[in-house]
Amino acid sequence: MQQKTQQKIKVGIFATVMLGLLLVGIFLIGRNKNLFQRTFVLYGTFKNVGGLQVGNNVRFVGIDVGTVVSIDILSDTTARVALRIKEKVKPFIKKGAVAGISTDGLMGDKLITLSSGTENATPVEDKDTIQAIDPMNYDHVLDRLSGVAENAEVITEQLAGIATQINHGKGSIGRLLYSDSLATSLEGTMTEAKKTAKSIRKGSEGFSENMEALKHNFLLRGYYKKKEKAAKKQAEEQKKEADGKKKAGKDSTSLKVSKE
Repeated sequence: MQQKTQQKIKVGIFATVMLGLLLVGIFLIGRNKNLFQRTFVLYGTFKNVGGLQVGNNVRFVGIDVGTVVSIDILSDTTARVALRIKEKVKPFIKKGAVAGISTDGLMGDKLITLSSGTENATPVEDKDTIQAIDPMNYDHVLDRLSGVAENAEVITEQLAGIATQINHGKGSIGRLLYSDSLATSLEGTMTEAKKTAKSIRKGSEGFSENMEALKHNFLLRGYYKKKEKAAKKQAEEQKKEADGKKKAGKDSTSLKVSKE
């Protein structure tokens, strides 16, 4: 009889503990899913939910303020996401708010992030539909990066081949760096260019000397003297003309003074 009583006590304690754990679990889950506080619902329409699931968090200014309660397919290109949000943050979410899908950390779960919207706008109402921004297509980005990596690999191989040819003295650059005959040829070309420039300079100096000698030649002496006389005469005429204008200006000034 005493043994049966002990067994009943043990069963009662076990049942009480299990019931308590069940109640605690329900409370924690309900608090996490906003079941025991006032909430309101917002909707957002996405073309791609990017792996978002029911139960994922809704975050506003870095704080978890709600959860995703449903994801419904509207058509072959759109899905509507319902967000259950705490009533106390409703005054801060304005008309024009935007919902976006992001990741909690580098490899974390998907979540919805909300922006506040226009500062002076009125707050959203229950069951309003807000603007939604589709998440980035990481598969497309990875494909592009893969293509870039492949191109970089091809270019690297080509550059390595060019460097190998240069090191073995192949190609124009390789011959220029490693061929003594090409360097000697270039050196000879530079020497010839210097000689040509020196000859041109000497020729110009000789031409100037010849022109000076022609001025003193008895056959052309009269021609150069006539040119010098004509230039001298022209300079004297210009000087007389300038002196006459200067004198006329002084006479007119003195005439005005005498009249006054």
